[in-house]
Amino acid sequence: MFNIKTKIKSIFLELPIGSTITVMGWVRTFRNNQFISLNDGSTIQNLQLYLPLGSFDDSICKRLTTSSSIKATGELISSQGKGQEIELKVEKLEILGDSPADLYPLQPKKHNLEFLREQAHLRMRTNTFGSVFRIRHELAFAIHSYFHQRGFLYWHTPIITSSDAEGAGEMFRVTTLPPTGASTLPDGSLDFNADFFGKQTHLTVSGQLEGELAAMAFGEIYTFGPTFRAENSNTTRHLAEFWMVEPEMAFYDLEDNMDLAESFIKSIIQQVLSQGREDLQFLEQRLIDEEMQLPADKRSPYTLIQKLELVRDTPFVRISYTEAVNILIQSNPYKKKKFAYDIQWGMDLQSEHERYLVEKHFKQPVIVYNYPKEIKAFYMRQNTDGKTVAAMDILAPGIGEIVGGSQREERYDMLLSRMNQLQIPHQQLHWYLDTRRFGTVPHAGFGLGFERMVQFVTGMSNIRDVIPFPRTPKSALY
Repeated sequence: MFNIKTKIKSIFLELPIGSTITVMGWVRTFRNNQFISLNDGSTIQNLQLYLPLGSFDDSICKRLTTSSSIKATGELISSQGKGQEIELKVEKLEILGDSPADLYPLQPKKHNLEFLREQAHLRMRTNTFGSVFRIRHELAFAIHSYFHQRGFLYWHTPIITSSDAEGAGEMFRVTTLPPTGASTLPDGSLDFNADFFGKQTHLTVSGQLEGELAAMAFGEIYTFGPTFRAENSNTTRHLAEFWMVEPEMAFYDLEDNMDLAESFIKSIIQQVLSQGREDLQFLEQRLIDEEMQLPADKRSPYTLIQKLELVRDTPFVRISYTEAVNILIQSNPYKKKKFAYDIQWGMDLQSEHERYLVEKHFKQPVIVYNYPKEIKAFYMRQNTDGKTVAAMDILAPGIGEIVGGSQREERYDMLLSRMNQLQIPHQQLHWYLDTRRFGTVPHAGFGLGFERMVQFVTGMSNIRDVIPFPRTPKSALY
């Protein structure tokens, strides 16, 4: 039986000295023909297994190589050696899976992250990625807990869609048409009548529009699922496939939306600080060691845990987009031409601008609201000034924008007019417009890129290192 095993995490929590237990896991190291360092993925800590000299055949010991899997039974005793309080004195040992030392690519030494991305099927066995993906799990659980405790309905939106929520056009097509020889219409375009759905469809870029439909029936809902962007961006902040958290709330205005988003971020960070401390401490030290190679002025002013505690404990500053632009124009980096990107009213803020506001000017998280309508999506509520919309972004230290949201345009005539201005065919979104025709209410919502949040919490510099199997331009392994 395999369900009799004891997880290593629970051993360190309970320290049941004198108990006879069975553990299973993967060998990290085997030294002096006596000591196995074993990990089972439940914690960053390894359990030391003690093999009394001569108790096991050499033929067994030679197979105890890095990443071989074993089952061991014995008595948990106090350790006489340094570096651990307890160890398992092994009485029975079974090798479940060999790992030939001359073939296994992740030998017990330091590997750079680029190399580990090429070994994504194995990299989760390392300390770094074990910590990252345990924290990813903790964040996902915290997100569901937060909304469930507040009475939100978890809403599943379609992955295959015929609408483009962002109007950007950077979408992956879904089709059963043959790659060559597909039928065309007289104007030369593809005849999608022969396609599986009988129309052009894509992978979703957002579940927001369908989420709004549910908010008009249930009041408060959230989505949490995969989204896709066919954006040719080879940066440390972009993925072609990523997960989004998108709550939508009826009877909310922009201020309610900002209040909820701030509370949400603080809550899930507190959950990780509480439940993922060991992994955070390991990643914090890793980040400190990494930043020691940088000039002093390039290092973060906070340790990883200090940064998270700052966001959890500090009220978020709230400023309008206009105020933000004025602060940036008056800043020394702008006057000394140190910003790579220009900043004028009407331009979108770049990451360097966002980080200046958070890390240099206010030194705390910032919510920027009331953006120019020309740089925002069609569904955002237009303000009375005719120039701005009731949109907001939350900016966090070390990463910049982490949440984007808005009060949605609930007025049918205003929404229809804006769609016409942007040449968005309202026939394709008649179902969306119906929510404004039948019982419309003020409502709002926001989106949080889950990988951006994982990247922020773990301190990893590249977003490809916080998702198990990254999808990026020219890269779709596994």
